[in-house]
Amino acid sequence: MTVTEDFRAARDRLLELRTDYARAHREFQWPRFEHFNFALDWFDAIAQDPDKGGKPALVIVEQDGSATRRSFADLSEASSRLANWLRGQGVRRGDRMIVMLGNQVELWELMLAGIKLGLVMIPTTTLMGPRDIADRVERGGARWAAVGSANIAKFAEVPGEYTLIEVGLGVTDGALRYADHATETAEFVPDGPTRADETMLLYFTSGTTSRAKLVEHSHSSYPVGHLSTMYWIGVEPGDVHLNVASPGWAKHAWSNVFTPWIAEACVFVYNYERFDAKALIEQMDREGVTSFCAPPTVWRMLIQADLTQLKNPPTKVVSAGEPLNAEVIGQVERAWGQIIRDGFGQTESTVQIANTPGQPVKTGSMGRPLPGYDVVLLDPATGEEADDGELCLRLAPRPVGLMTAYYGDPEKTAEAFRDGYYHTGDMASRDENGVITYVGRGDDVFKSSDYRLSPFELESVLIEHPAVAEAAVVPSPDPVKLSVPKAFVVLAPGLKPGPQLAEDILRYCREHLAPFKRIRRLEFAELPKTISGKIRRVELRQSEERRHGEDGKPGAGPLPAGLGVEYSDSEFPGLKD
Repeated sequence: MTVTEDFRAARDRLLELRTDYARAHREFQWPRFEHFNFALDWFDAIAQDPDKGGKPALVIVEQDGSATRRSFADLSEASSRLANWLRGQGVRRGDRMIVMLGNQVELWELMLAGIKLGLVMIPTTTLMGPRDIADRVERGGARWAAVGSANIAKFAEVPGEYTLIEVGLGVTDGALRYADHATETAEFVPDGPTRADETMLLYFTSGTTSRAKLVEHSHSSYPVGHLSTMYWIGVEPGDVHLNVASPGWAKHAWSNVFTPWIAEACVFVYNYERFDAKALIEQMDREGVTSFCAPPTVWRMLIQADLTQLKNPPTKVVSAGEPLNAEVIGQVERAWGQIIRDGFGQTESTVQIANTPGQPVKTGSMGRPLPGYDVVLLDPATGEEADDGELCLRLAPRPVGLMTAYYGDPEKTAEAFRDGYYHTGDMASRDENGVITYVGRGDDVFKSSDYRLSPFELESVLIEHPAVAEAAVVPSPDPVKLSVPKAFVVLAPGLKPGPQLAEDILRYCREHLAPFKRIRRLEFAELPKTISGKIRRVELRQSEERRHGEDGKPGAGPLPAGLGVEYSDSEFPGLKD
């Protein structure tokens, strides 16, 4: 069989076993290719099929209602023209290119053209400033940068030997014009077969605790690896899949490129300047969205609206990025009749663990290992398998959906791939049915009075309070208990912080948490986040050390600047132990 036929056979087997998790996990074998090119061997094969080429592959709707629609055949032809033009400008296999574009058709054309050429792409969010861009150019070794006209001026401050390709109507001195590719021929002939282990993508992680790592993915690890993501979501041929994610981050490639196109589904994108739940719901109805993925932040904003306005809710609803709280899951189930199914993966991998279609969902859990992944929990102290420990992947055999390495950092790579396992750095627990629940990042879990506490567990209770829109829990130094749980809380719209509301939230936690887990301190504050939206708890921990001192005994004098009002349960008579 050809690689296309082998890939289709693996894909079809997972579709066939879509609701039979036990058989899928037991029987699935990763297709392992010597050569594979997702754009040529898979996407173009769909485009050239008379029954499939004309079907919608991409729909982008703008806030004003205008829309861009492309079929598989349209994108196949456009990407081949672009690949020919890029080759004519001097782009060669293995060259590295910054791709800094929004949700616009050129992004998808460039992804496909880059894969056809064997280009190494470095997706970059348009929110990046010159300093971060310079880091990506230098560490990624970029020779090219495809940038929208609105952001190209940022590169005036970015040193390096690279060529700019301007996407848009601007005319910047020294930059190539993307639009010039339109006159090229649509017949593309590759310069040779693409090795499956060749580098295809370099992703910078969001860096919640340290400098961003540079994750290397191959022509196999993401395109083939996302068979697991397709299985988690349950997306099928003909679906219209909406994934709320910004370009430049791995999740965008997960669900806005590879997964839906593996399934021969349509990618739907709705562009907006400011999130509007009502407008999003209207567009979902208008375009017939059947499959929907969003991060917890979007889900929390959605439930502030009337979800019952959606006349035809999607039948597949999932969430990833950070664990989702039970309160949000419950509201969506009541309105849409569907349970949001959490999934866990990383920039370094495709989906490893998830609640899959047709399986019972344990509220608050991540689910069970996906087909192709052998997941174990290792006790950090002993390195032995346990029911509570670090989430790791067994490397014999190595899952296809796992990164090649941390590019340019052999020490970090060796640390992650040690003793026969890939170490995620995330802590989890497993119940008697093999269902895995997220506990927290290894450096987020903390001790209080010798009890190990999970920030996520405490935040899940906080978010149930009607006044709380978002929350983050970190250890706050204490001279007696080493540390106590402190909550940083973002209030729901229209509410004002104050002692009465603080007492009410602390009382709610007291009533719904075991004594050793109770929130002891609370501060109303905006949460520091990475540019991709993940909470930077490291900054909150540092603010607590500034306020209370590392030993919980702050010195005399004024508090450090920037700290807000802190409320303690000890100051409210009704909350004293």
